[in-house]
Amino acid sequence: MLLRSSSTIALILYISSSSSTVAQTIAETTLPEVIVTGNLLNTPDLITPTVQYSGTQLKLRTQTTLGETLNTALGVSSSYFGPNASRPIIRGLDGDRIKILNNGGATVDASGLSYDHAVAIDPSSIERIDILRGPAALLYGGNAMGGVVNLIDNRIHRVPLFDAQGGIAGTADLQIDSANQGKNAAFSMESGNDKYTVHADVFNRSTKNLTVPVVLPCTQANITTNEKRICNSASDIKGEALGGTVFFDKGYLGASTSTYRNTYGTVAEDEVTINMRSKQHTIEGEVKGLTGVFQSVKGQFNASDYAHTELDAGVPATTFKNKGTHFRLESRHTKLGLLDGVIGLQTENTRFSADGAEAFAPHSKTRHTALFAYEELSLPWGRISFGSRLESASIDSLGNTDIPRFFVGERKFTPKNYAIGTLVNLTPRWQATSNISWNQRAPKDYELYANGPHIATGAYEVGNPLFGIEKSINLEAGLQWKKGANQFNFNAFTNRFNNYIALESTGINRDSDGNGGDFIGVSDCGDGNSVQSNCLAEILPEFSYKPVKARFTGLEIGGTVRLLGVNTTAKTSGLDLELRGDLVHAKNLTTGTYLSRITPARMGASLVWTQGAWTSRVGFDRTAQQNRVPAQQNTTAGYTLWNAAVTYRMKTSRSNVVWFAKLENIGDKLAYSPTSILTQTALGKAPMPGRGIKLGVQIYF
Repeated sequence: MLLRSSSTIALILYISSSSSTVAQTIAETTLPEVIVTGNLLNTPDLITPTVQYSGTQLKLRTQTTLGETLNTALGVSSSYFGPNASRPIIRGLDGDRIKILNNGGATVDASGLSYDHAVAIDPSSIERIDILRGPAALLYGGNAMGGVVNLIDNRIHRVPLFDAQGGIAGTADLQIDSANQGKNAAFSMESGNDKYTVHADVFNRSTKNLTVPVVLPCTQANITTNEKRICNSASDIKGEALGGTVFFDKGYLGASTSTYRNTYGTVAEDEVTINMRSKQHTIEGEVKGLTGVFQSVKGQFNASDYAHTELDAGVPATTFKNKGTHFRLESRHTKLGLLDGVIGLQTENTRFSADGAEAFAPHSKTRHTALFAYEELSLPWGRISFGSRLESASIDSLGNTDIPRFFVGERKFTPKNYAIGTLVNLTPRWQATSNISWNQRAPKDYELYANGPHIATGAYEVGNPLFGIEKSINLEAGLQWKKGANQFNFNAFTNRFNNYIALESTGINRDSDGNGGDFIGVSDCGDGNSVQSNCLAEILPEFSYKPVKARFTGLEIGGTVRLLGVNTTAKTSGLDLELRGDLVHAKNLTTGTYLSRITPARMGASLVWTQGAWTSRVGFDRTAQQNRVPAQQNTTAGYTLWNAAVTYRMKTSRSNVVWFAKLENIGDKLAYSPTSILTQTALGKAPMPGRGIKLGVQIYF
């Protein structure tokens, strides 16, 4: 397979270098990278801590899931449910407290509902990822209470890619992975001139069961095997998209449509697979250079249609659907002296349904409408930001005709969010930032109305339709220093929740119909107090969503030191040391116990050597033991993972080419994710990946 894939790479490289159809080479043209997420005013420095990944840096991070792609980023970990499903966790907050955006618009899927549900966007189709750490509820809604991850593609261009003469551009991306015998191919093509741009892209990835450092049993079709692989961890992903933009003297208007399909195994159950599909249609435009009250207006509308079916040994069991629309309008007003800002309107509407054996939440409709304002005051010593957001939320349970136990009714909420931030230029090289926010979040539909067996979490989940708004006060202070290639940043934060909605054990066991009891001696479930994979569908411990007082505190430290070479940001030659570390403590103040699945202390370091076209790096990431867990839950051992990578850049007559190789988990270390629910519900079933090598090439023409 390796020889065949290498030959394919060589063939595409040859074609790209000798093609005569390219009207214009843009390989050396670099558009300015501007962090848009959370920076509506395009100011040079953000008050909120933000990190961006793009280009080769993003490619070396890319994994099969979004959560694992961003895992080890400062303040970010992963909800790891094997290699096929995970979401980012930011500062200990996960699920629907983290807002995942696509080009600034809301994404619609079911990934926040359950850990085994994948995000319906493939990392290989993304050009850039922006991460906002800390509350961004002011700009993006209560579901951004923990942070924002914005996935940016180039299906709708915001500025012309070509001049008046026009041209053709594109990328080809090929990759193979020894750990899962994976093969990944992505291709995009763009054409146009200074008046319009059209875009098309396709991607395809297939993987087999993931290699791990320990032998694991696998039972499928009544046959048991034992291999150093995670059972039922294969996947097959396909997608395609079309987009186009028309440019005017004062703005642009663009549209795109995309399709995503993913069939993958859920590693908690040996014969359960998920067949997922998602369609999204987007219209976006902006008008600039206006006179009067507003100097620019930007709008975006998207409609999504998501569904997945869970199959047990090939037989359809449960189908989840989620359809939704999102509309966002931002207007930047004319400066009022030193005051600059935007006001906006945002609406989100979704309709969710689950039908089948594992439908633990009812059919529901959710509607959000919000008005927001964000202002910045520029002063000689820095900037002050302040803003507010007023939201109206309606969550309507429609029940389920096949499951009479579901609550039917509607709840309405009016969350309010306020924030104040400062940036102080202490010296030309030092900056200090601070943020304080008062955030409110309306409960999600499943937090209100869940009532049924949830196999992915190994629990019988029960919501509470009487919940009020979740409230928190959030404080943060930061310090940044930069001198040439050397830089340092430090952030400390604390989030205090008045009524954090936590999923906690009640000590009751229930069968799949909701009947309670001790169930001693029933089936293969032992004494009824432990959960085993062969009885999950029959007897489960009850977990209930409860409001508790909670506190999250943490630190984040990162930096780069130029060890050899000229002390400038240019890296034509030099040796850099990259350092990173973060820590989160989260406590249930109502009971005095720790909260579940919190990232323990982490630290890492990498040496990066650049010499001409070559760049190589070697480093480690250390995750400490996590023994700060609630009573009756499993602790996880600490581990250190070593990684190395090398890239080589070359130019042909018509293209730029980047070859790369990455060796992961060099020591083949056995490790279990402390932030994964599998550590509690399927202990030992899904360790983190073992040693593997990735080889790939990116071609830009």
